[in-house]
Amino acid sequence: MTAGAAYGAGVTGAEKTTAAPGRARSWSIAGRLDPRHNSLNLVRLVLAGTVLVAHSFPLTANGQGYLFNNQHLGTWAVYCFFCLSGFLITGSRLRTRFGEYLSHRISRIFPAFLVSLVVVAFGFAPIAYLKQHGSLDGFLTAVPTPFHHLVANFALNMREWGVAGTILDNPYPMAWNGSLWSLYYEFICYLVVGAVLSVAFLRKRPWVLVVMWAVSVVAAAKAPTTLAYFGNNGEVSLLLTLLPWFLGGATVHVLRGIIPLAWWTGIPSGALFIGLVVADGTWGPPLSAPLLTVFLLWVGNALPSPALLKHHDISYGVYIYAFPSQQLVAAFGGAEHGPYVHAALSVPTTVLLAIASWLVIERPAMRAARGHKPARNEGDVAAEAARASETSDQGASRTTAQPVPEAESAAVRR
Repeated sequence: MTAGAAYGAGVTGAEKTTAAPGRARSWSIAGRLDPRHNSLNLVRLVLAGTVLVAHSFPLTANGQGYLFNNQHLGTWAVYCFFCLSGFLITGSRLRTRFGEYLSHRISRIFPAFLVSLVVVAFGFAPIAYLKQHGSLDGFLTAVPTPFHHLVANFALNMREWGVAGTILDNPYPMAWNGSLWSLYYEFICYLVVGAVLSVAFLRKRPWVLVVMWAVSVVAAAKAPTTLAYFGNNGEVSLLLTLLPWFLGGATVHVLRGIIPLAWWTGIPSGALFIGLVVADGTWGPPLSAPLLTVFLLWVGNALPSPALLKHHDISYGVYIYAFPSQQLVAAFGGAEHGPYVHAALSVPTTVLLAIASWLVIERPAMRAARGHKPARNEGDVAAEAARASETSDQGASRTTAQPVPEAESAAVRR
């Protein structure tokens, strides 16, 4: 799963007021999270790498790997993605009109996603088919056909995992890209927040998102009761699981002006997150979403990062290309060497494709969506941080309107 990055182009006076009510306190998240100097790209890259390593266990028939609350580490990495996405995407929605917001969301998620489907169907799958059959005869008509793979999945909701009967002998057979399922639910979260904040009354009172998070916690913790009203629909079940994490991030954004961003809040938040999950595996996870968000933001603000990663975010590409790269390695016998060697063998292809995706697809698509205008930070973090250091309201207003260069934006992938 991944979160997408939105880039705005202009802010009206009303949107400024809504996105950043009052002067940001210098010690708060709004005042201290610097979009020009943070390590959120690095945090997301580590999370994507965690998903890769976690998947190497089932992809090599070595169980689920390390578990926490009966879920493998890849699942927890996805929850982290949703927390960060909820925080940053909420800021984007408060700052932009719905049409602009939606175009940014689409441009961030869909182009790279669609290209990844093509790469798998007509790049990875033919290689596996050639190894399996000795030629490409019949590849285009073998069921499920490559074109069916594209048509069945182009709307983001994954309906077909296989291509041309390939990788049937893999330890984890048929599924070429088991990571893509989360993108559909992330986009639904985008639509939920986008729609709610389209109501003028609610847009001026974004604390409604805190109420929505509380309701989502109860719905998730009482999943059997909730799902009974939806006929135990599987998609609703997954949304119930993921929505509290996204809205937990949104809750932190709403409260960003009063939540301190320091080691004495970040570390305890991480510890309380673990404690809640351990204490109650049902209520603990959804309740702890805001705590996990605060911890991740603190890490992203305090952790040093290579300058290159501050300018380039390849985490989405790593997320969407890791699984097929791992399956191709397994098709050529890489699974026999165990999960860690298998993961290491998958990294070069994954990283090369991720870099290409960022440079050729993702970044150009985002620039096109905002009309080549200077990028702004997702949650107006830059404006709020700058405003905290201003001594006059006039100076603060000028700082708020100052665009943030795209390469230095703290916008999330995913």
